Amino acid sequence: MKKMFLLCALFMLSVASFAQQAKYVFYFIGDGMGVNQVQGTELYRGELEGKIGINPIAFTQFPYATVATTFSATNGVTDSAAAGTALATGNKTKNGAIGVEKDLQTPVNSVAVWAKEKGYRVGVTTSVSVDHATPAAFYAHCGSRNSYYNIGTDLYKAGFDFYAGSDFLDPTNKKDKSGNSENLYEMAAKNGYTIARGYKDYQKKAKKAEKMILFQSEKASQKDRSSLPYAIDRQKGDLTLSDITRSAINFLTKDTSKGFFLMVEGGKIDWACHSNDAATVFHEVVDMDNAVKVAYEFYAQHPDETLIVITADHETGGIVLGTGKYELNLQVLKNQKVSENEFTRILNGLRKKYDNQVSWEVIQNALKENFGFGGAVTLSKKQMERLQSVYEKSFKNQAPKLEKSEYAQNEPLAAEAKRIIDEIALVGWTSGGHSAGYVPVFAIGAGAETFQGRIDNTEIPVKIAKAAGYIE
Repeated sequence: MKKMFLLCALFMLSVASFAQQAKYVFYFIGDGMGVNQVQGTELYRGELEGKIGINPIAFTQFPYATVATTFSATNGVTDSAAAGTALATGNKTKNGAIGVEKDLQTPVNSVAVWAKEKGYRVGVTTSVSVDHATPAAFYAHCGSRNSYYNIGTDLYKAGFDFYAGSDFLDPTNKKDKSGNSENLYEMAAKNGYTIARGYKDYQKKAKKAEKMILFQSEKASQKDRSSLPYAIDRQKGDLTLSDITRSAINFLTKDTSKGFFLMVEGGKIDWACHSNDAATVFHEVVDMDNAVKVAYEFYAQHPDETLIVITADHETGGIVLGTGKYELNLQVLKNQKVSENEFTRILNGLRKKYDNQVSWEVIQNALKENFGFGGAVTLSKKQMERLQSVYEKSFKNQAPKLEKSEYAQNEPLAAEAKRIIDEIALVGWTSGGHSAGYVPVFAIGAGAETFQGRIDNTEIPVKIAKAAGYIE
């Protein structure tokens, strides 16, 4: 009897151990998403409900949560290339390098490659271009993150099952003056890939495709090939991160005998933080959370075999929730209807419409419509004077001096309007770049219990790989 009990106990232990191995892995990376970006989003949602406190987003409710350090091999403040490499491969490297050691030459493989080598299907996806730093770190090996064409060729060499993003940044290799470089789009079919343009096109082509690359529509790429539109600016028919996540799951489960590894990057949290645009940031965090919800629906069907991990590559902007007064007024941000970038496009449209003779009255109407100024949002005399002063300098000058951030050049008036509404919200920024702040880590599912205690970003892919059985 005692022997039988022991055998049963050993059997149950082995079953439990087996059940904890992750057959399906979701790895979400919110680019630039520090602790305060997450907390700010939840506080903003709480204020919209008329309460003091938070309205939690989905992924902060996962049972395991911690923080991670992000320094690179050469600096306390990392860039996305070095951080992406750490999150993908478990190796620190020099800022600017993709999938190589700090000598910029020795290649290091990612957790996605480890998964592929074990027979799992693999997807790498993002809301920005598929050759941008974070997604590239999972498949490319390049000393410079800016070598977009070479990174694009590495995408095909890696041979993963599913890629998705806005587009390629440099499909024709502009640096090659000979014109002999093979077009990256033409390389797709030669390497067994079908390119789909938008979610509906994916649905038409997915069934027959052996490997898939999902991009936004050609019309959207003509407007901006570098990224999907911000969530706050989204129009009907735009490709979304949720669409991408849903498509990836659908495609990667075509062969149910295999598990999968899927990386999903919310890339434009970082871009909005570089622009110090709080409302846009909070919308982007919610947008990534919506993609996480798609993954969670899958997890709910396969709870014993699925691992979901959410983290960030670094914090961007040094966002401050409270700027001196012991209060916040985040609810005012609901009056901002567009990103700073989109308001720039609106102002450019007004310049064209009125042949560079845009009246202050027209500008006031645009500010009211897009930021609530003079309507739902009351400005101080000084704030109104600031806007009018910028108008005088910018709109009575045929060539205004644009305000530059990492990924945008914006109208001075758009930048000032954004600064003022953030000021009213009592949100501050300490930087237009990255910081060395902790980033959050959340996890649920098979192996999630290993994500406890302060960790370094290099530990995350290793923990994932061990949970999934890619490595011992």
